[in-house]
Amino acid sequence: MAADDLLALDAEHVWHPYGPMPGQVPPLLVSEASGVRLRLADGRELVDGMSSWWSAIHGYRHPVLDAALTDQAGRMSHVMFGGLTHEPAIRLASTLADITPEGLRHVFLCDSGSVSVEVAVKMCLQYWRSLGRGGKRRLLTWRGGYHGDTFHPMSVCDPDGGMHSLWRGVLPEQLFVPAPPADFGATPDESYVEMLAETVERHADELAAVVVEPVVQGAGGMRFHHPAYLRALREITERHGVLLVFDEIATGFGRTGRLFAAEHAGVTPDVLCVGKALTGGYLTMAAALCTGEVARGISTGEVPVLAHGPTFMGNPLASAVANASIGLLLERDWQADVRRIEDALRQGLAPAAELPGVVDVRVLGAIGVVQLDHDVDMAEATRVVTGLGVWLRPFRDMLYTMPPYVTGDADLALVTRAIVEAARTA
Repeated sequence: MAADDLLALDAEHVWHPYGPMPGQVPPLLVSEASGVRLRLADGRELVDGMSSWWSAIHGYRHPVLDAALTDQAGRMSHVMFGGLTHEPAIRLASTLADITPEGLRHVFLCDSGSVSVEVAVKMCLQYWRSLGRGGKRRLLTWRGGYHGDTFHPMSVCDPDGGMHSLWRGVLPEQLFVPAPPADFGATPDESYVEMLAETVERHADELAAVVVEPVVQGAGGMRFHHPAYLRALREITERHGVLLVFDEIATGFGRTGRLFAAEHAGVTPDVLCVGKALTGGYLTMAAALCTGEVARGISTGEVPVLAHGPTFMGNPLASAVANASIGLLLERDWQADVRRIEDALRQGLAPAAELPGVVDVRVLGAIGVVQLDHDVDMAEATRVVTGLGVWLRPFRDMLYTMPPYVTGDADLALVTRAIVEAARTA
């Protein structure tokens, strides 16, 4: 079909994320993607600075991932996971148990990141119910977080800074403490740790779990915090009998410079959520991993099963490409790639700090952020960056990038130039 006809049908029928219906800004029509480039229907090529919402860490049409997908399709594309199992899912669960922080031995494969947080919450609630402590059903988190768009994850997203405030009075009311001090390299604030300890102790009898994004608060504000606060949470929750959940959907698989952000703190949560980069951006899949203690607690309760079972759980296609993506990551020097990207982002984004309206420029691993003192004009920013041959998706008051790890130096320079120019004209 002609591009204009496709876009007309899109406008009539397709509801895009975080947008009205009908949409106000026509989306760009992508015809194909390869490497780190998106080719538009009008012939333009854009360097993808977003890794397709942080998932396509190896870029597009990678021959290893393509081969894994097509090989598995030649065997079976899907089989139900209830009462049946298969090699790709078994291998994936075993690998995840091996590469995540020590002690997370049990893997529940999910459909998406939001669903993995739903499953993690359900694990925590069922664990306490199985132990006869059903009153422990609230969650504690810090402000500035984002954990997904389904209901329980929305309840632990920032209650004021995002659109989830729309559901106040409908969602479960959770406990919120102030966001951790936003400086990865600063000396930890002991008064903040004391506040965490006091709050958890005061509410321990009703708390099922503390749920946080470790080191990087993603879509809630792209804030970086010191790993010491994670170590403090681990000690506090263990002392007061509260479970600890780390949401590593955005940070997992190397994005912060460690394979998992929890490694910066050297701690293991009771439950860990992973997603996004799990399949290298090919198919939707996520996982919730838990310790043996959590699994045993659930499995010895009055209802001795985890009450969740998606139709496409453990999908063979997604499992096969996830195995290939993890293998591709671990067999290369991904740490060197992330360090290279970090250096390029620091150098390329530094000029933005001198621009009027810019309040902060920050970089950690393969994440670069320019924060403004006002909301970004999405249409204008998109016009500027696409005019320079780059695809970015700003939000709120931030221009940011999370490029694929295979992005070359020249393309990184182009991405950072586009961000600086967008900040200059914002």
